[in-house]
Amino acid sequence: MQARTAEEAGFDVVHTWDHVADGWSPLAPLMAIADCTSTVRISPLVLNNDFHHPVHLAQELASLDHLSGGRLEVGIGAGHSFTEYQAIGRTFDPPAVRKARLAESVEILLRLLEGETVTYDGAHYSLRGVRTLRSRQDHVPLLVGVNGKRALAHAARHADIIGLTMLGRTLDDGQRHEVRWEAERLDATVDFIREQAGDRWEHLELNVLVQAVVITGDRRAAAEEQARRSRGHLSVADALATPFLALGTHDEIAEHLVACRDRWDVSYFSVRDLDNFAPVIQRLRGA
Repeated sequence: MQARTAEEAGFDVVHTWDHVADGWSPLAPLMAIADCTSTVRISPLVLNNDFHHPVHLAQELASLDHLSGGRLEVGIGAGHSFTEYQAIGRTFDPPAVRKARLAESVEILLRLLEGETVTYDGAHYSLRGVRTLRSRQDHVPLLVGVNGKRALAHAARHADIIGLTMLGRTLDDGQRHEVRWEAERLDATVDFIREQAGDRWEHLELNVLVQAVVITGDRRAAAEEQARRSRGHLSVADALATPFLALGTHDEIAEHLVACRDRWDVSYFSVRDLDNFAPVIQRLRGA
């Protein structure tokens, strides 16, 4: 099973995803992953907030945390795939509305998972004296995947981990996006998060989902290919610099990710390519 292989390779977390598709659901497989492993943490990356009411979600998440022995992390976002909303007859609200709804849900989830009885009056959720199972952990790490200043500011005040996306317009297939991976844009984004987080910055973690792992002896040629294939305005220089791409030999990729950590404080890298990335992990352990 891939989860065992990931654990043996030294991965810290195994993720699921949340899409309307012919595939696994986001939560039930996490328990199977926990059952067949002993150390890796489990996390959906990320739940679509619009598909889950926060009270019901809190019940599911707390149960998973208990059953996994306290190994749960929670990833959640505002939803982006308009085709999935269309498929199930759900209104695809403007980004500002979806992000505001996510912000309310984050606040409710945190309180319920920590054992509070919650009364809440918001624009999107209204609760009266709701209490659910408390998580096994004193605090379940919460990853919020968002972009935009208002949403990032809220995440900086409430999340433990911010999933940087740096994406633009969703393309016609409902899954791919224009990319906004300019190094200077990421500089400004991280500076803004740091400012908004204040004293929380020291304990806040930044995550990226690496979109491609390309093992090659010609790193520049790989960057040129990624720049050519991307939607948006990705220069070769930015393709070489961005933490969203891992290009080169295993040694070069390890050096690149350390450089990204040093420049942008990104310390949490999620990848889709277990086999190609596994040799990088041991190179990173001592960095």
